[in-house]
Amino acid sequence: MKTDRNTQPKQIWENHSLDPEDWEGMRHLGHRMIDDLIDYWKGIREEPVWKPIPDEVKGFFDSGIPREGMTPESVYEEFKQNILPYNKGNVHPRFFAWIQGTGTPLGTLADLLASGMNPNVTIGKHAPMYVDLQVVNWCKELMNFPAESSGILVSGGSMANITALTVARNSFENRMIRQKGLKATPAQLVLYCSEETHSCIQKAAEIIGLGTEAVRKIPVNDSFEMRTDLLEEQITQDREQGLLPFCIVGTSGTVNTGAIDPMNELLAISRKHGLWFHVDGAYGALAKLDPVYQERLKAIEEADSLAFDLHKWLFVPYEVGCTLIRDARKHREAFAVNPNYLLQEKRGLAGGPDSLNHYGFELSRGFKALKVWMSLKEHGLEKYRSMIAQNNRQAEYLGKLVQQCPELELTAPVCMSITCFRMICPGYSEEQLRELNREILLRLQEDGIAAPSSTILGGKFTLRVANVNQRTRFEDMDLLVREVLRLGKELTA
Repeated sequence: MKTDRNTQPKQIWENHSLDPEDWEGMRHLGHRMIDDLIDYWKGIREEPVWKPIPDEVKGFFDSGIPREGMTPESVYEEFKQNILPYNKGNVHPRFFAWIQGTGTPLGTLADLLASGMNPNVTIGKHAPMYVDLQVVNWCKELMNFPAESSGILVSGGSMANITALTVARNSFENRMIRQKGLKATPAQLVLYCSEETHSCIQKAAEIIGLGTEAVRKIPVNDSFEMRTDLLEEQITQDREQGLLPFCIVGTSGTVNTGAIDPMNELLAISRKHGLWFHVDGAYGALAKLDPVYQERLKAIEEADSLAFDLHKWLFVPYEVGCTLIRDARKHREAFAVNPNYLLQEKRGLAGGPDSLNHYGFELSRGFKALKVWMSLKEHGLEKYRSMIAQNNRQAEYLGKLVQQCPELELTAPVCMSITCFRMICPGYSEEQLRELNREILLRLQEDGIAAPSSTILGGKFTLRVANVNQRTRFEDMDLLVREVLRLGKELTA
């Protein structure tokens, strides 16, 4: 039997939305969140740096996806109970682990505004595109790169480095590597860095198709800086074997010790051999704002490319880094693509600046430039210059405190804002010292006193204090040394 479709009952559609039914209630909750955050920051010095997550809280995160919704107030209460108290701790004045910045209140509020606007900052004629371009131009000014150079904001140092090395690879001898792949080269491309270079350089080499064996890790001297004599020997040897050296990576501030590779020499060697000179400045490039390190980092200004983080020594909230490329044409040619669905116009929404997708891999990008823009507007360059210098002087101060204690020893020269040291004990074997210092480290963290991290230097287990913390005071270094000595004495009693 046929049914006349005109007699079918009509579907009644409802208009759904994810906006709140009670806008004033959401306003009140938002005010409460801001108040709680400001109280959190104001009192952070009196709180433990870090505390272990209880098993019942871990169990809370084992539940499945919610089937029905909760009130925003209830969701926030769960956040306050199960997430906020067990933060990583890098907003605390005595967080010294890895190399992780603290963020600032206005930077945090900028992220709130950026999320509320919710633009995709890749293409189109809208203000966030121009803010992004201005921040990149400011980054060029910071590093004294040419105005005609190019750059892009990325998530952090790892993405900044792989972006730069992709341009370096694709630019090699105009061999159309982007179109033809590495088969366009008659032999293996080879990249040079030091043994202390960040692991993201090796990962980048693997991802762009070179492979781990193409990364030559040059030995370092007693100050953990690349030995340029061995670099030159390796380049000559590789060429004699028919390989193709194409890039030298210099590190301005290694993660382990803060060591600075001999930048002027690396620049000269790269020019002598016709190689791309890339600087991994994820941590230390901004130290060129400190007059003490300005000359040692001067060669950054002549690099072919530079990677550095803004969530470290500009103290903006995670995440934002920057890649600068001296030759803007090579940068664009490494990534540009023009599909029909990304056509640009001279007018309308699709007008505006050149699509940022032409300078990197991502097509979806949040408005990360706003927190940088607002932070630089709030504090100005000179304030950042003094903050970076302060962190460096605090590291030097800690180094002097260590040298004044017979029970402690430096395990590397103090460079920039990293101090590496350990407790020593007469008659202890290296293995016993390792266990002693590991236990000191764990108790510092678990008791919420301070949060250094660790590394191994010359076979020695080391307490590593990396200070890119805008809340740290000199007296925090006094407290750290006192507590290391107290815990060490308790453990060796």
